[in-house]
Amino acid sequence: MKAPRYWFDGSAPPLHARALARVYGAAARLRQRFVRPRKVSRPVLVIGNLIAGGSGKTPLAIAVVERLKADGWTPGVASRGYGRDEAGTPRWVEPVTDPKLAGDEPVLIAARTGVKVRVDADRVAAAEALIGAGCDIVVCDDGLQHRRLRRDIEIEVIDGRRRYGNGLLIPAGPMREPAARSADCDFRVLNVGVDADIEAGFGEWPMRLETGQALPLIGGRPLPLARFKGQRVHAVAGIGDPERFFATLRAHGIAVVPHAFADHHRYTPEDLRFGSDLPVLMTEKDAVKCMRFAGERHYSVPVSGTLPEAFWIALQDRLAKLR
Repeated sequence: MKAPRYWFDGSAPPLHARALARVYGAAARLRQRFVRPRKVSRPVLVIGNLIAGGSGKTPLAIAVVERLKADGWTPGVASRGYGRDEAGTPRWVEPVTDPKLAGDEPVLIAARTGVKVRVDADRVAAAEALIGAGCDIVVCDDGLQHRRLRRDIEIEVIDGRRRYGNGLLIPAGPMREPAARSADCDFRVLNVGVDADIEAGFGEWPMRLETGQALPLIGGRPLPLARFKGQRVHAVAGIGDPERFFATLRAHGIAVVPHAFADHHRYTPEDLRFGSDLPVLMTEKDAVKCMRFAGERHYSVPVSGTLPEAFWIALQDRLAKLR
Protein backbone atom coordinates (compact mmCIF):
# COMPACT_ATOMS: atom_id res chain seq x y z
CA MET A 1 0.00 0.00 0.00
CA LYS A 2 1.29 3.44 -0.90
CA ALA A 3 1.10 5.94 1.94
CA PRO A 4 -1.41 8.74 1.38
CA ARG A 5 0.24 12.10 0.91
CA TYR A 6 -1.53 13.66 3.86
CA TRP A 7 0.29 11.31 6.23
CA PHE A 8 3.52 13.23 5.75
CA ASP A 9 2.97 16.46 3.76
CA GLY A 10 1.07 18.46 6.38
CA SER A 11 -2.29 18.49 4.61
CA ALA A 12 -5.46 17.61 6.48
CA PRO A 13 -6.73 14.02 6.24
CA PRO A 14 -10.31 13.55 5.05
CA LEU A 15 -13.07 13.34 7.64
CA HIS A 16 -13.83 9.68 6.94
CA ALA A 17 -10.18 8.79 7.62
CA ARG A 18 -10.33 10.57 10.98
CA ALA A 19 -13.50 8.68 11.88
CA LEU A 20 -11.94 5.34 10.92
CA ALA A 21 -8.84 6.22 12.96
CA ARG A 22 -11.00 6.50 16.08
CA VAL A 23 -12.45 3.06 15.36
CA TYR A 24 -8.94 1.66 14.76
CA GLY A 25 -7.71 3.11 18.06
CA ALA A 26 -10.64 1.74 20.03
CA ALA A 27 -10.21 -1.73 18.48
CA ALA A 28 -6.47 -1.71 19.23
CA ARG A 29 -7.06 -0.76 22.88
CA LEU A 30 -9.69 -3.47 23.25
CA ARG A 31 -7.40 -6.10 21.71
CA GLN A 32 -4.49 -5.16 23.98
CA ARG A 33 -6.71 -5.32 27.03
CA PHE A 34 -7.35 -9.02 26.55
CA VAL A 35 -3.87 -10.10 25.46
CA ARG A 36 -2.06 -12.27 27.97
CA PRO A 37 1.68 -12.24 27.17
CA ARG A 38 3.40 -15.60 27.26
CA LYS A 39 6.96 -15.90 28.47
CA VAL A 40 9.44 -18.29 26.86
CA SER A 41 12.56 -19.76 28.45
CA ARG A 42 15.10 -17.49 26.75
CA PRO A 43 15.41 -13.69 26.41
CA VAL A 44 13.31 -12.01 23.72
CA LEU A 45 14.42 -8.80 21.99
CA VAL A 46 11.85 -7.06 19.79
CA ILE A 47 12.67 -4.57 17.03
CA GLY A 48 9.82 -2.59 15.50
CA ASN A 49 8.31 0.77 14.75
CA LEU A 50 5.17 2.72 15.49
CA ILE A 51 4.33 3.76 11.93
CA ALA A 52 3.08 1.73 8.99
CA GLY A 53 5.75 1.03 6.40
CA GLY A 54 9.49 0.80 6.64
CA SER A 55 11.75 2.77 8.93
CA GLY A 56 14.95 0.72 8.86
CA LYS A 57 14.01 -2.27 11.02
CA THR A 58 15.75 -4.87 8.87
CA PRO A 59 19.21 -3.20 8.76
CA LEU A 60 19.02 -2.80 12.53
CA ALA A 61 17.91 -6.41 13.03
CA ILE A 62 20.88 -7.60 10.97
CA ALA A 63 23.27 -5.36 12.92
CA VAL A 64 21.89 -6.58 16.26
CA VAL A 65 22.12 -10.24 15.25
CA GLU A 66 25.71 -9.83 14.07
CA ARG A 67 26.67 -8.10 17.31
CA LEU A 68 24.99 -10.79 19.40
CA LYS A 69 26.95 -13.45 17.53
CA ALA A 70 30.19 -11.54 18.13
CA ASP A 71 29.37 -11.37 21.85
CA GLY A 72 28.91 -15.13 22.13
CA TRP A 73 25.15 -15.45 21.84
CA THR A 74 23.35 -17.88 19.53
CA PRO A 75 20.52 -15.70 18.22
CA GLY A 76 17.53 -16.79 16.18
CA VAL A 77 15.10 -14.53 14.34
CA ALA A 78 11.32 -14.82 14.56
CA SER A 79 9.17 -13.10 11.95
CA ARG A 80 5.61 -13.19 10.72
CA GLY A 81 6.87 -13.14 7.12
CA TYR A 82 4.67 -10.30 5.91
CA GLY A 83 2.81 -10.90 2.63
CA ARG A 84 3.95 -14.48 2.13
CA ASP A 85 1.87 -17.27 0.64
CA GLU A 86 0.71 -20.01 3.01
CA ALA A 87 0.79 -17.51 5.87
CA GLY A 88 -0.63 -20.11 8.24
CA THR A 89 2.23 -22.54 7.62
CA PRO A 90 5.29 -22.23 9.91
CA ARG A 91 8.54 -22.46 8.01
CA TRP A 92 12.30 -22.46 8.51
CA VAL A 93 13.91 -19.90 6.22
CA GLU A 94 17.13 -20.45 4.28
CA PRO A 95 18.97 -18.00 1.99
CA VAL A 96 17.57 -19.94 -0.99
CA THR A 97 13.97 -20.05 0.25
CA ASP A 98 11.46 -18.55 -2.18
CA PRO A 99 10.44 -15.12 -0.78
CA LYS A 100 6.87 -15.91 -1.82
CA LEU A 101 6.84 -18.62 0.84
CA ALA A 102 8.79 -16.84 3.57
CA GLY A 103 8.63 -13.10 2.94
CA ASP A 104 11.39 -10.92 1.54
CA GLU A 105 12.84 -9.65 4.82
CA PRO A 106 13.25 -13.09 6.49
CA VAL A 107 15.06 -14.40 3.39
CA LEU A 108 17.34 -11.34 3.41
CA ILE A 109 18.11 -11.77 7.13
CA ALA A 110 18.87 -15.46 6.66
CA ALA A 111 21.21 -14.68 3.76
CA ARG A 112 23.04 -11.88 5.54
CA THR A 113 23.44 -13.42 9.01
CA GLY A 114 23.41 -17.20 8.59
CA VAL A 115 21.36 -17.63 11.78
CA LYS A 116 18.19 -19.67 12.18
CA VAL A 117 15.11 -17.80 10.97
CA ARG A 118 11.56 -18.96 11.64
CA VAL A 119 8.40 -17.48 10.11
CA ASP A 120 5.12 -18.14 11.86
CA ALA A 121 1.97 -16.11 12.43
CA ASP A 122 2.24 -17.35 16.04
CA ARG A 123 5.24 -15.50 17.48
CA VAL A 124 5.24 -17.63 20.64
CA ALA A 125 5.44 -20.82 18.58
CA ALA A 126 8.23 -19.32 16.45
CA ALA A 127 10.23 -18.40 19.56
CA GLU A 128 9.79 -21.86 21.06
CA ALA A 129 10.90 -23.49 17.79
CA LEU A 130 14.05 -21.36 17.74
CA ILE A 131 14.84 -22.20 21.36
CA GLY A 132 14.28 -25.86 20.62
CA ALA A 133 16.78 -25.55 17.77
CA GLY A 134 19.49 -24.27 20.13
CA CYS A 135 19.06 -20.48 20.10
CA ASP A 136 19.67 -18.74 23.42
CA ILE A 137 18.08 -15.41 22.46
CA VAL A 138 15.15 -14.62 20.16
CA VAL A 139 15.17 -11.49 18.00
CA CYS A 140 11.74 -10.50 16.66
CA ASP A 141 11.78 -8.52 13.44
CA ASP A 142 8.84 -6.09 13.43
CA GLY A 143 7.10 -7.17 16.61
CA LEU A 144 6.21 -4.17 18.77
CA GLN A 145 2.47 -4.61 18.17
CA HIS A 146 2.47 -8.41 18.73
CA ARG A 147 2.20 -8.48 22.50
CA ARG A 148 1.26 -12.13 22.98
CA LEU A 149 4.97 -12.94 23.16
CA ARG A 150 6.41 -11.41 26.30
CA ARG A 151 9.57 -9.46 25.55
CA ASP A 152 12.55 -8.48 27.68
CA ILE A 153 13.90 -5.65 25.52
CA GLU A 154 12.08 -3.42 23.02
CA ILE A 155 13.86 -1.31 20.39
CA GLU A 156 11.87 1.25 18.43
CA VAL A 157 13.20 2.33 15.03
CA ILE A 158 12.26 5.83 13.85
CA ASP A 159 12.58 7.14 10.30
CA GLY A 160 14.80 10.19 10.67
CA ARG A 161 13.31 11.97 7.67
CA ARG A 162 9.60 11.25 8.12
CA ARG A 163 9.44 10.54 11.88
CA TYR A 164 5.76 10.17 12.89
CA GLY A 165 4.28 12.17 10.04
CA ASN A 166 1.09 13.90 11.20
CA GLY A 167 1.04 11.76 14.35
CA LEU A 168 -2.46 10.38 13.72
CA LEU A 169 -3.57 6.76 13.83
CA ILE A 170 -4.22 4.69 10.69
CA PRO A 171 -5.84 5.57 8.28
CA ALA A 172 -5.81 9.30 9.12
CA GLY A 173 -2.06 9.04 9.68
CA PRO A 174 0.78 6.49 9.69
CA MET A 175 0.65 5.55 13.38
CA ARG A 176 0.02 1.94 14.37
CA GLU A 177 -0.03 3.09 17.99
CA PRO A 178 -0.03 6.51 19.68
CA ALA A 179 3.36 8.23 19.86
CA ALA A 180 3.23 7.96 23.66
CA ARG A 181 3.92 4.23 23.24
CA SER A 182 7.51 5.18 22.41
CA ALA A 183 8.21 5.92 26.08
CA ASP A 184 7.69 2.24 26.91
CA CYS A 185 10.56 1.12 24.65
CA ASP A 186 13.97 0.43 26.14
CA PHE A 187 15.89 1.92 23.20
CA ARG A 188 14.91 4.39 20.46
CA VAL A 189 17.03 4.21 17.31
CA LEU A 190 16.81 7.03 14.76
CA ASN A 191 17.55 5.91 11.22
CA VAL A 192 19.36 8.91 9.71
CA GLY A 193 20.37 7.00 6.57
CA VAL A 194 23.11 8.85 4.71
CA ASP A 195 21.85 12.33 5.68
CA ALA A 196 24.49 13.98 7.84
CA ASP A 197 22.11 16.90 8.56
CA ILE A 198 19.66 14.78 10.58
CA GLU A 199 20.47 14.83 14.27
CA ALA A 200 19.20 12.46 16.91
CA GLY A 201 17.12 13.96 19.68
CA PHE A 202 17.29 13.35 23.40
CA GLY A 203 17.15 9.65 24.20
CA GLU A 204 17.67 8.61 20.56
CA TRP A 205 20.55 6.58 19.16
CA PRO A 206 21.53 7.50 15.57
CA MET A 207 21.88 4.70 13.03
CA ARG A 208 23.64 5.48 9.77
CA LEU A 209 23.26 3.34 6.68
CA GLU A 210 26.56 2.66 4.96
CA THR A 211 27.10 1.14 1.55
CA GLY A 212 29.87 1.15 -0.99
CA GLN A 213 29.33 -1.81 -3.30
CA ALA A 214 27.00 -3.09 -5.98
CA LEU A 215 26.63 -6.87 -6.17
CA PRO A 216 25.74 -8.50 -9.52
CA LEU A 217 22.60 -10.60 -9.11
CA ILE A 218 23.78 -13.37 -11.44
CA GLY A 219 27.26 -13.70 -10.00
CA GLY A 220 30.54 -11.94 -10.58
CA ARG A 221 32.76 -9.60 -8.64
CA PRO A 222 31.27 -6.76 -6.59
CA LEU A 223 31.71 -3.29 -8.06
CA PRO A 224 32.38 -0.17 -6.02
CA LEU A 225 29.50 2.30 -6.24
CA ALA A 226 32.11 4.82 -7.35
CA ARG A 227 32.13 2.94 -10.67
CA PHE A 228 28.66 4.37 -11.36
CA LYS A 229 29.49 7.95 -10.37
CA GLY A 230 28.35 10.40 -13.02
CA GLN A 231 26.31 7.70 -14.80
CA ARG A 232 22.57 7.36 -15.21
CA VAL A 233 21.10 4.21 -13.68
CA HIS A 234 17.64 2.78 -13.15
CA ALA A 235 17.09 2.69 -9.37
CA VAL A 236 14.46 0.24 -8.09
CA ALA A 237 13.03 0.36 -4.58
CA GLY A 238 9.99 -1.44 -3.21
CA ILE A 239 10.44 -0.39 0.42
CA GLY A 240 8.51 1.77 2.86
CA ASP A 241 10.35 4.93 1.81
CA PRO A 242 11.89 4.48 -1.67
CA GLU A 243 13.30 7.99 -1.62
CA ARG A 244 15.72 6.90 1.09
CA PHE A 245 17.37 4.49 -1.36
CA PHE A 246 17.40 7.01 -4.19
CA ALA A 247 19.05 9.58 -1.89
CA THR A 248 21.72 7.03 -0.96
CA LEU A 249 22.67 6.58 -4.62
CA ARG A 250 22.61 10.33 -5.29
CA ALA A 251 24.96 10.82 -2.34
CA HIS A 252 27.46 8.72 -4.31
CA GLY A 253 27.17 11.02 -7.32
CA ILE A 254 24.94 8.65 -9.30
CA ALA A 255 22.29 10.06 -11.64
CA VAL A 256 19.13 8.24 -10.60
CA VAL A 257 16.18 7.34 -12.81
CA PRO A 258 13.82 6.39 -9.96
CA HIS A 259 11.35 3.50 -10.06
CA ALA A 260 9.37 3.32 -6.81
CA PHE A 261 7.20 0.32 -6.05
CA ALA A 262 4.95 -0.48 -3.10
CA ASP A 263 6.58 -1.99 -0.03
CA HIS A 264 6.92 -5.79 -0.40
CA HIS A 265 6.06 -5.57 -4.11
CA ARG A 266 6.17 -8.92 -5.94
CA TYR A 267 8.27 -8.37 -9.03
CA THR A 268 7.80 -9.82 -12.47
CA PRO A 269 10.28 -9.62 -15.36
CA GLU A 270 8.14 -6.89 -16.92
CA ASP A 271 8.69 -4.65 -13.89
CA LEU A 272 12.39 -4.39 -14.75
CA ARG A 273 12.02 -3.71 -18.46
CA PHE A 274 12.64 0.00 -18.77
CA GLY A 275 13.41 0.23 -22.49
CA SER A 276 17.09 1.09 -22.13
CA ASP A 277 20.38 -0.66 -21.37
CA LEU A 278 21.23 1.39 -18.29
CA PRO A 279 22.41 -0.52 -15.20
CA VAL A 280 19.63 -1.40 -12.73
CA LEU A 281 20.48 -0.88 -9.05
CA MET A 282 18.04 -2.13 -6.41
CA THR A 283 17.79 -2.65 -2.67
CA GLU A 284 18.70 -6.01 -1.15
CA LYS A 285 15.08 -6.60 -0.21
CA ASP A 286 14.05 -6.19 -3.84
CA ALA A 287 16.97 -8.25 -5.12
CA VAL A 288 15.96 -11.43 -3.27
CA LYS A 289 12.70 -11.37 -5.25
CA CYS A 290 14.35 -10.75 -8.63
CA MET A 291 17.05 -13.43 -8.63
CA ARG A 292 15.10 -15.85 -10.84
CA PHE A 293 14.90 -13.47 -13.80
CA ALA A 294 17.87 -11.18 -13.20
CA GLY A 295 20.20 -10.19 -16.02
CA GLU A 296 23.79 -9.07 -16.16
CA ARG A 297 22.80 -5.41 -15.77
CA HIS A 298 21.04 -5.99 -12.42
CA TYR A 299 22.80 -5.16 -9.15
CA SER A 300 21.93 -5.30 -5.47
CA VAL A 301 23.14 -2.49 -3.22
CA PRO A 302 23.52 -3.82 0.34
CA VAL A 303 23.43 -1.46 3.30
CA SER A 304 24.77 -1.90 6.82
CA GLY A 305 23.44 -0.13 9.88
CA THR A 306 26.13 1.38 12.10
CA LEU A 307 25.49 2.74 15.59
CA PRO A 308 27.65 4.40 18.27
CA GLU A 309 29.67 2.02 20.40
CA ALA A 310 27.88 3.46 23.43
CA PHE A 311 24.64 1.95 22.13
CA TRP A 312 26.15 -1.52 22.01
CA ILE A 313 27.60 -1.11 25.51
CA ALA A 314 24.17 -0.10 26.83
CA LEU A 315 22.55 -3.07 25.08
CA GLN A 316 25.21 -5.46 26.38
CA ASP A 317 24.56 -4.19 29.91
CA ARG A 318 20.85 -4.97 29.60
CA LEU A 319 21.53 -8.37 28.08
CA ALA A 320 24.03 -9.31 30.80
CA LYS A 321 21.22 -9.13 33.35
CA LEU A 322 19.18 -11.59 31.30
CA ARG A 323 21.85 -14.09 30.44
